[in-house]
Amino acid sequence: MSTIVNLRIARKQAKRRQAEQKAAQNRLAHGRLKAEKALQQTQSEKARDTLDGHRIERKP
Repeated sequence: MSTIVNLRIARKQAKRRQAEQKAAQNRLAHGRLKAEKALQQTQSEKARDTLDGHRIERKP
């Protein structure tokens, strides 16, 4: 036989888990040094420029 689950408590637990995951993502995104943010920005700009440089222009 299966166990009885209180849906209200299960929803609260799921909401807490989701909030903790979002907090962890925010800590990773915003909890960095200024130098790390600048490094990542320059790397992403370089990657974007490289990708744009390989793009083939087609005439309509």
